[in-house]
Amino acid sequence: MNRTEREATVRRIMEQTPPPVPPDLYAEVVRRGARMVRRRRMVRRTLWLLLCAVAVAFLVWAMMARPWVEPPSQTTPPYTGW
Repeated sequence: MNRTEREATVRRIMEQTPPPVPPDLYAEVVRRGARMVRRRRMVRRTLWLLLCAVAVAFLVWAMMARPWVEPPSQTTPPYTGW
């Protein structure tokens, strides 16, 4: 099928009358769309809450464990007095 035949086929399809749409289709689409928006909003809020909880847990751990402080030496005792 060459380009002119494809264009003619597309024009013929576009000139046809569209099929009738069921009357309750719009209400169903709106209902499903609202449900999807609510679900996405809930997932987004849950993920933000989880991220905040992880950040708080990390801060509490860092304050208690203090990983930036060098641990005391365990191999040799400190030598003083010379």
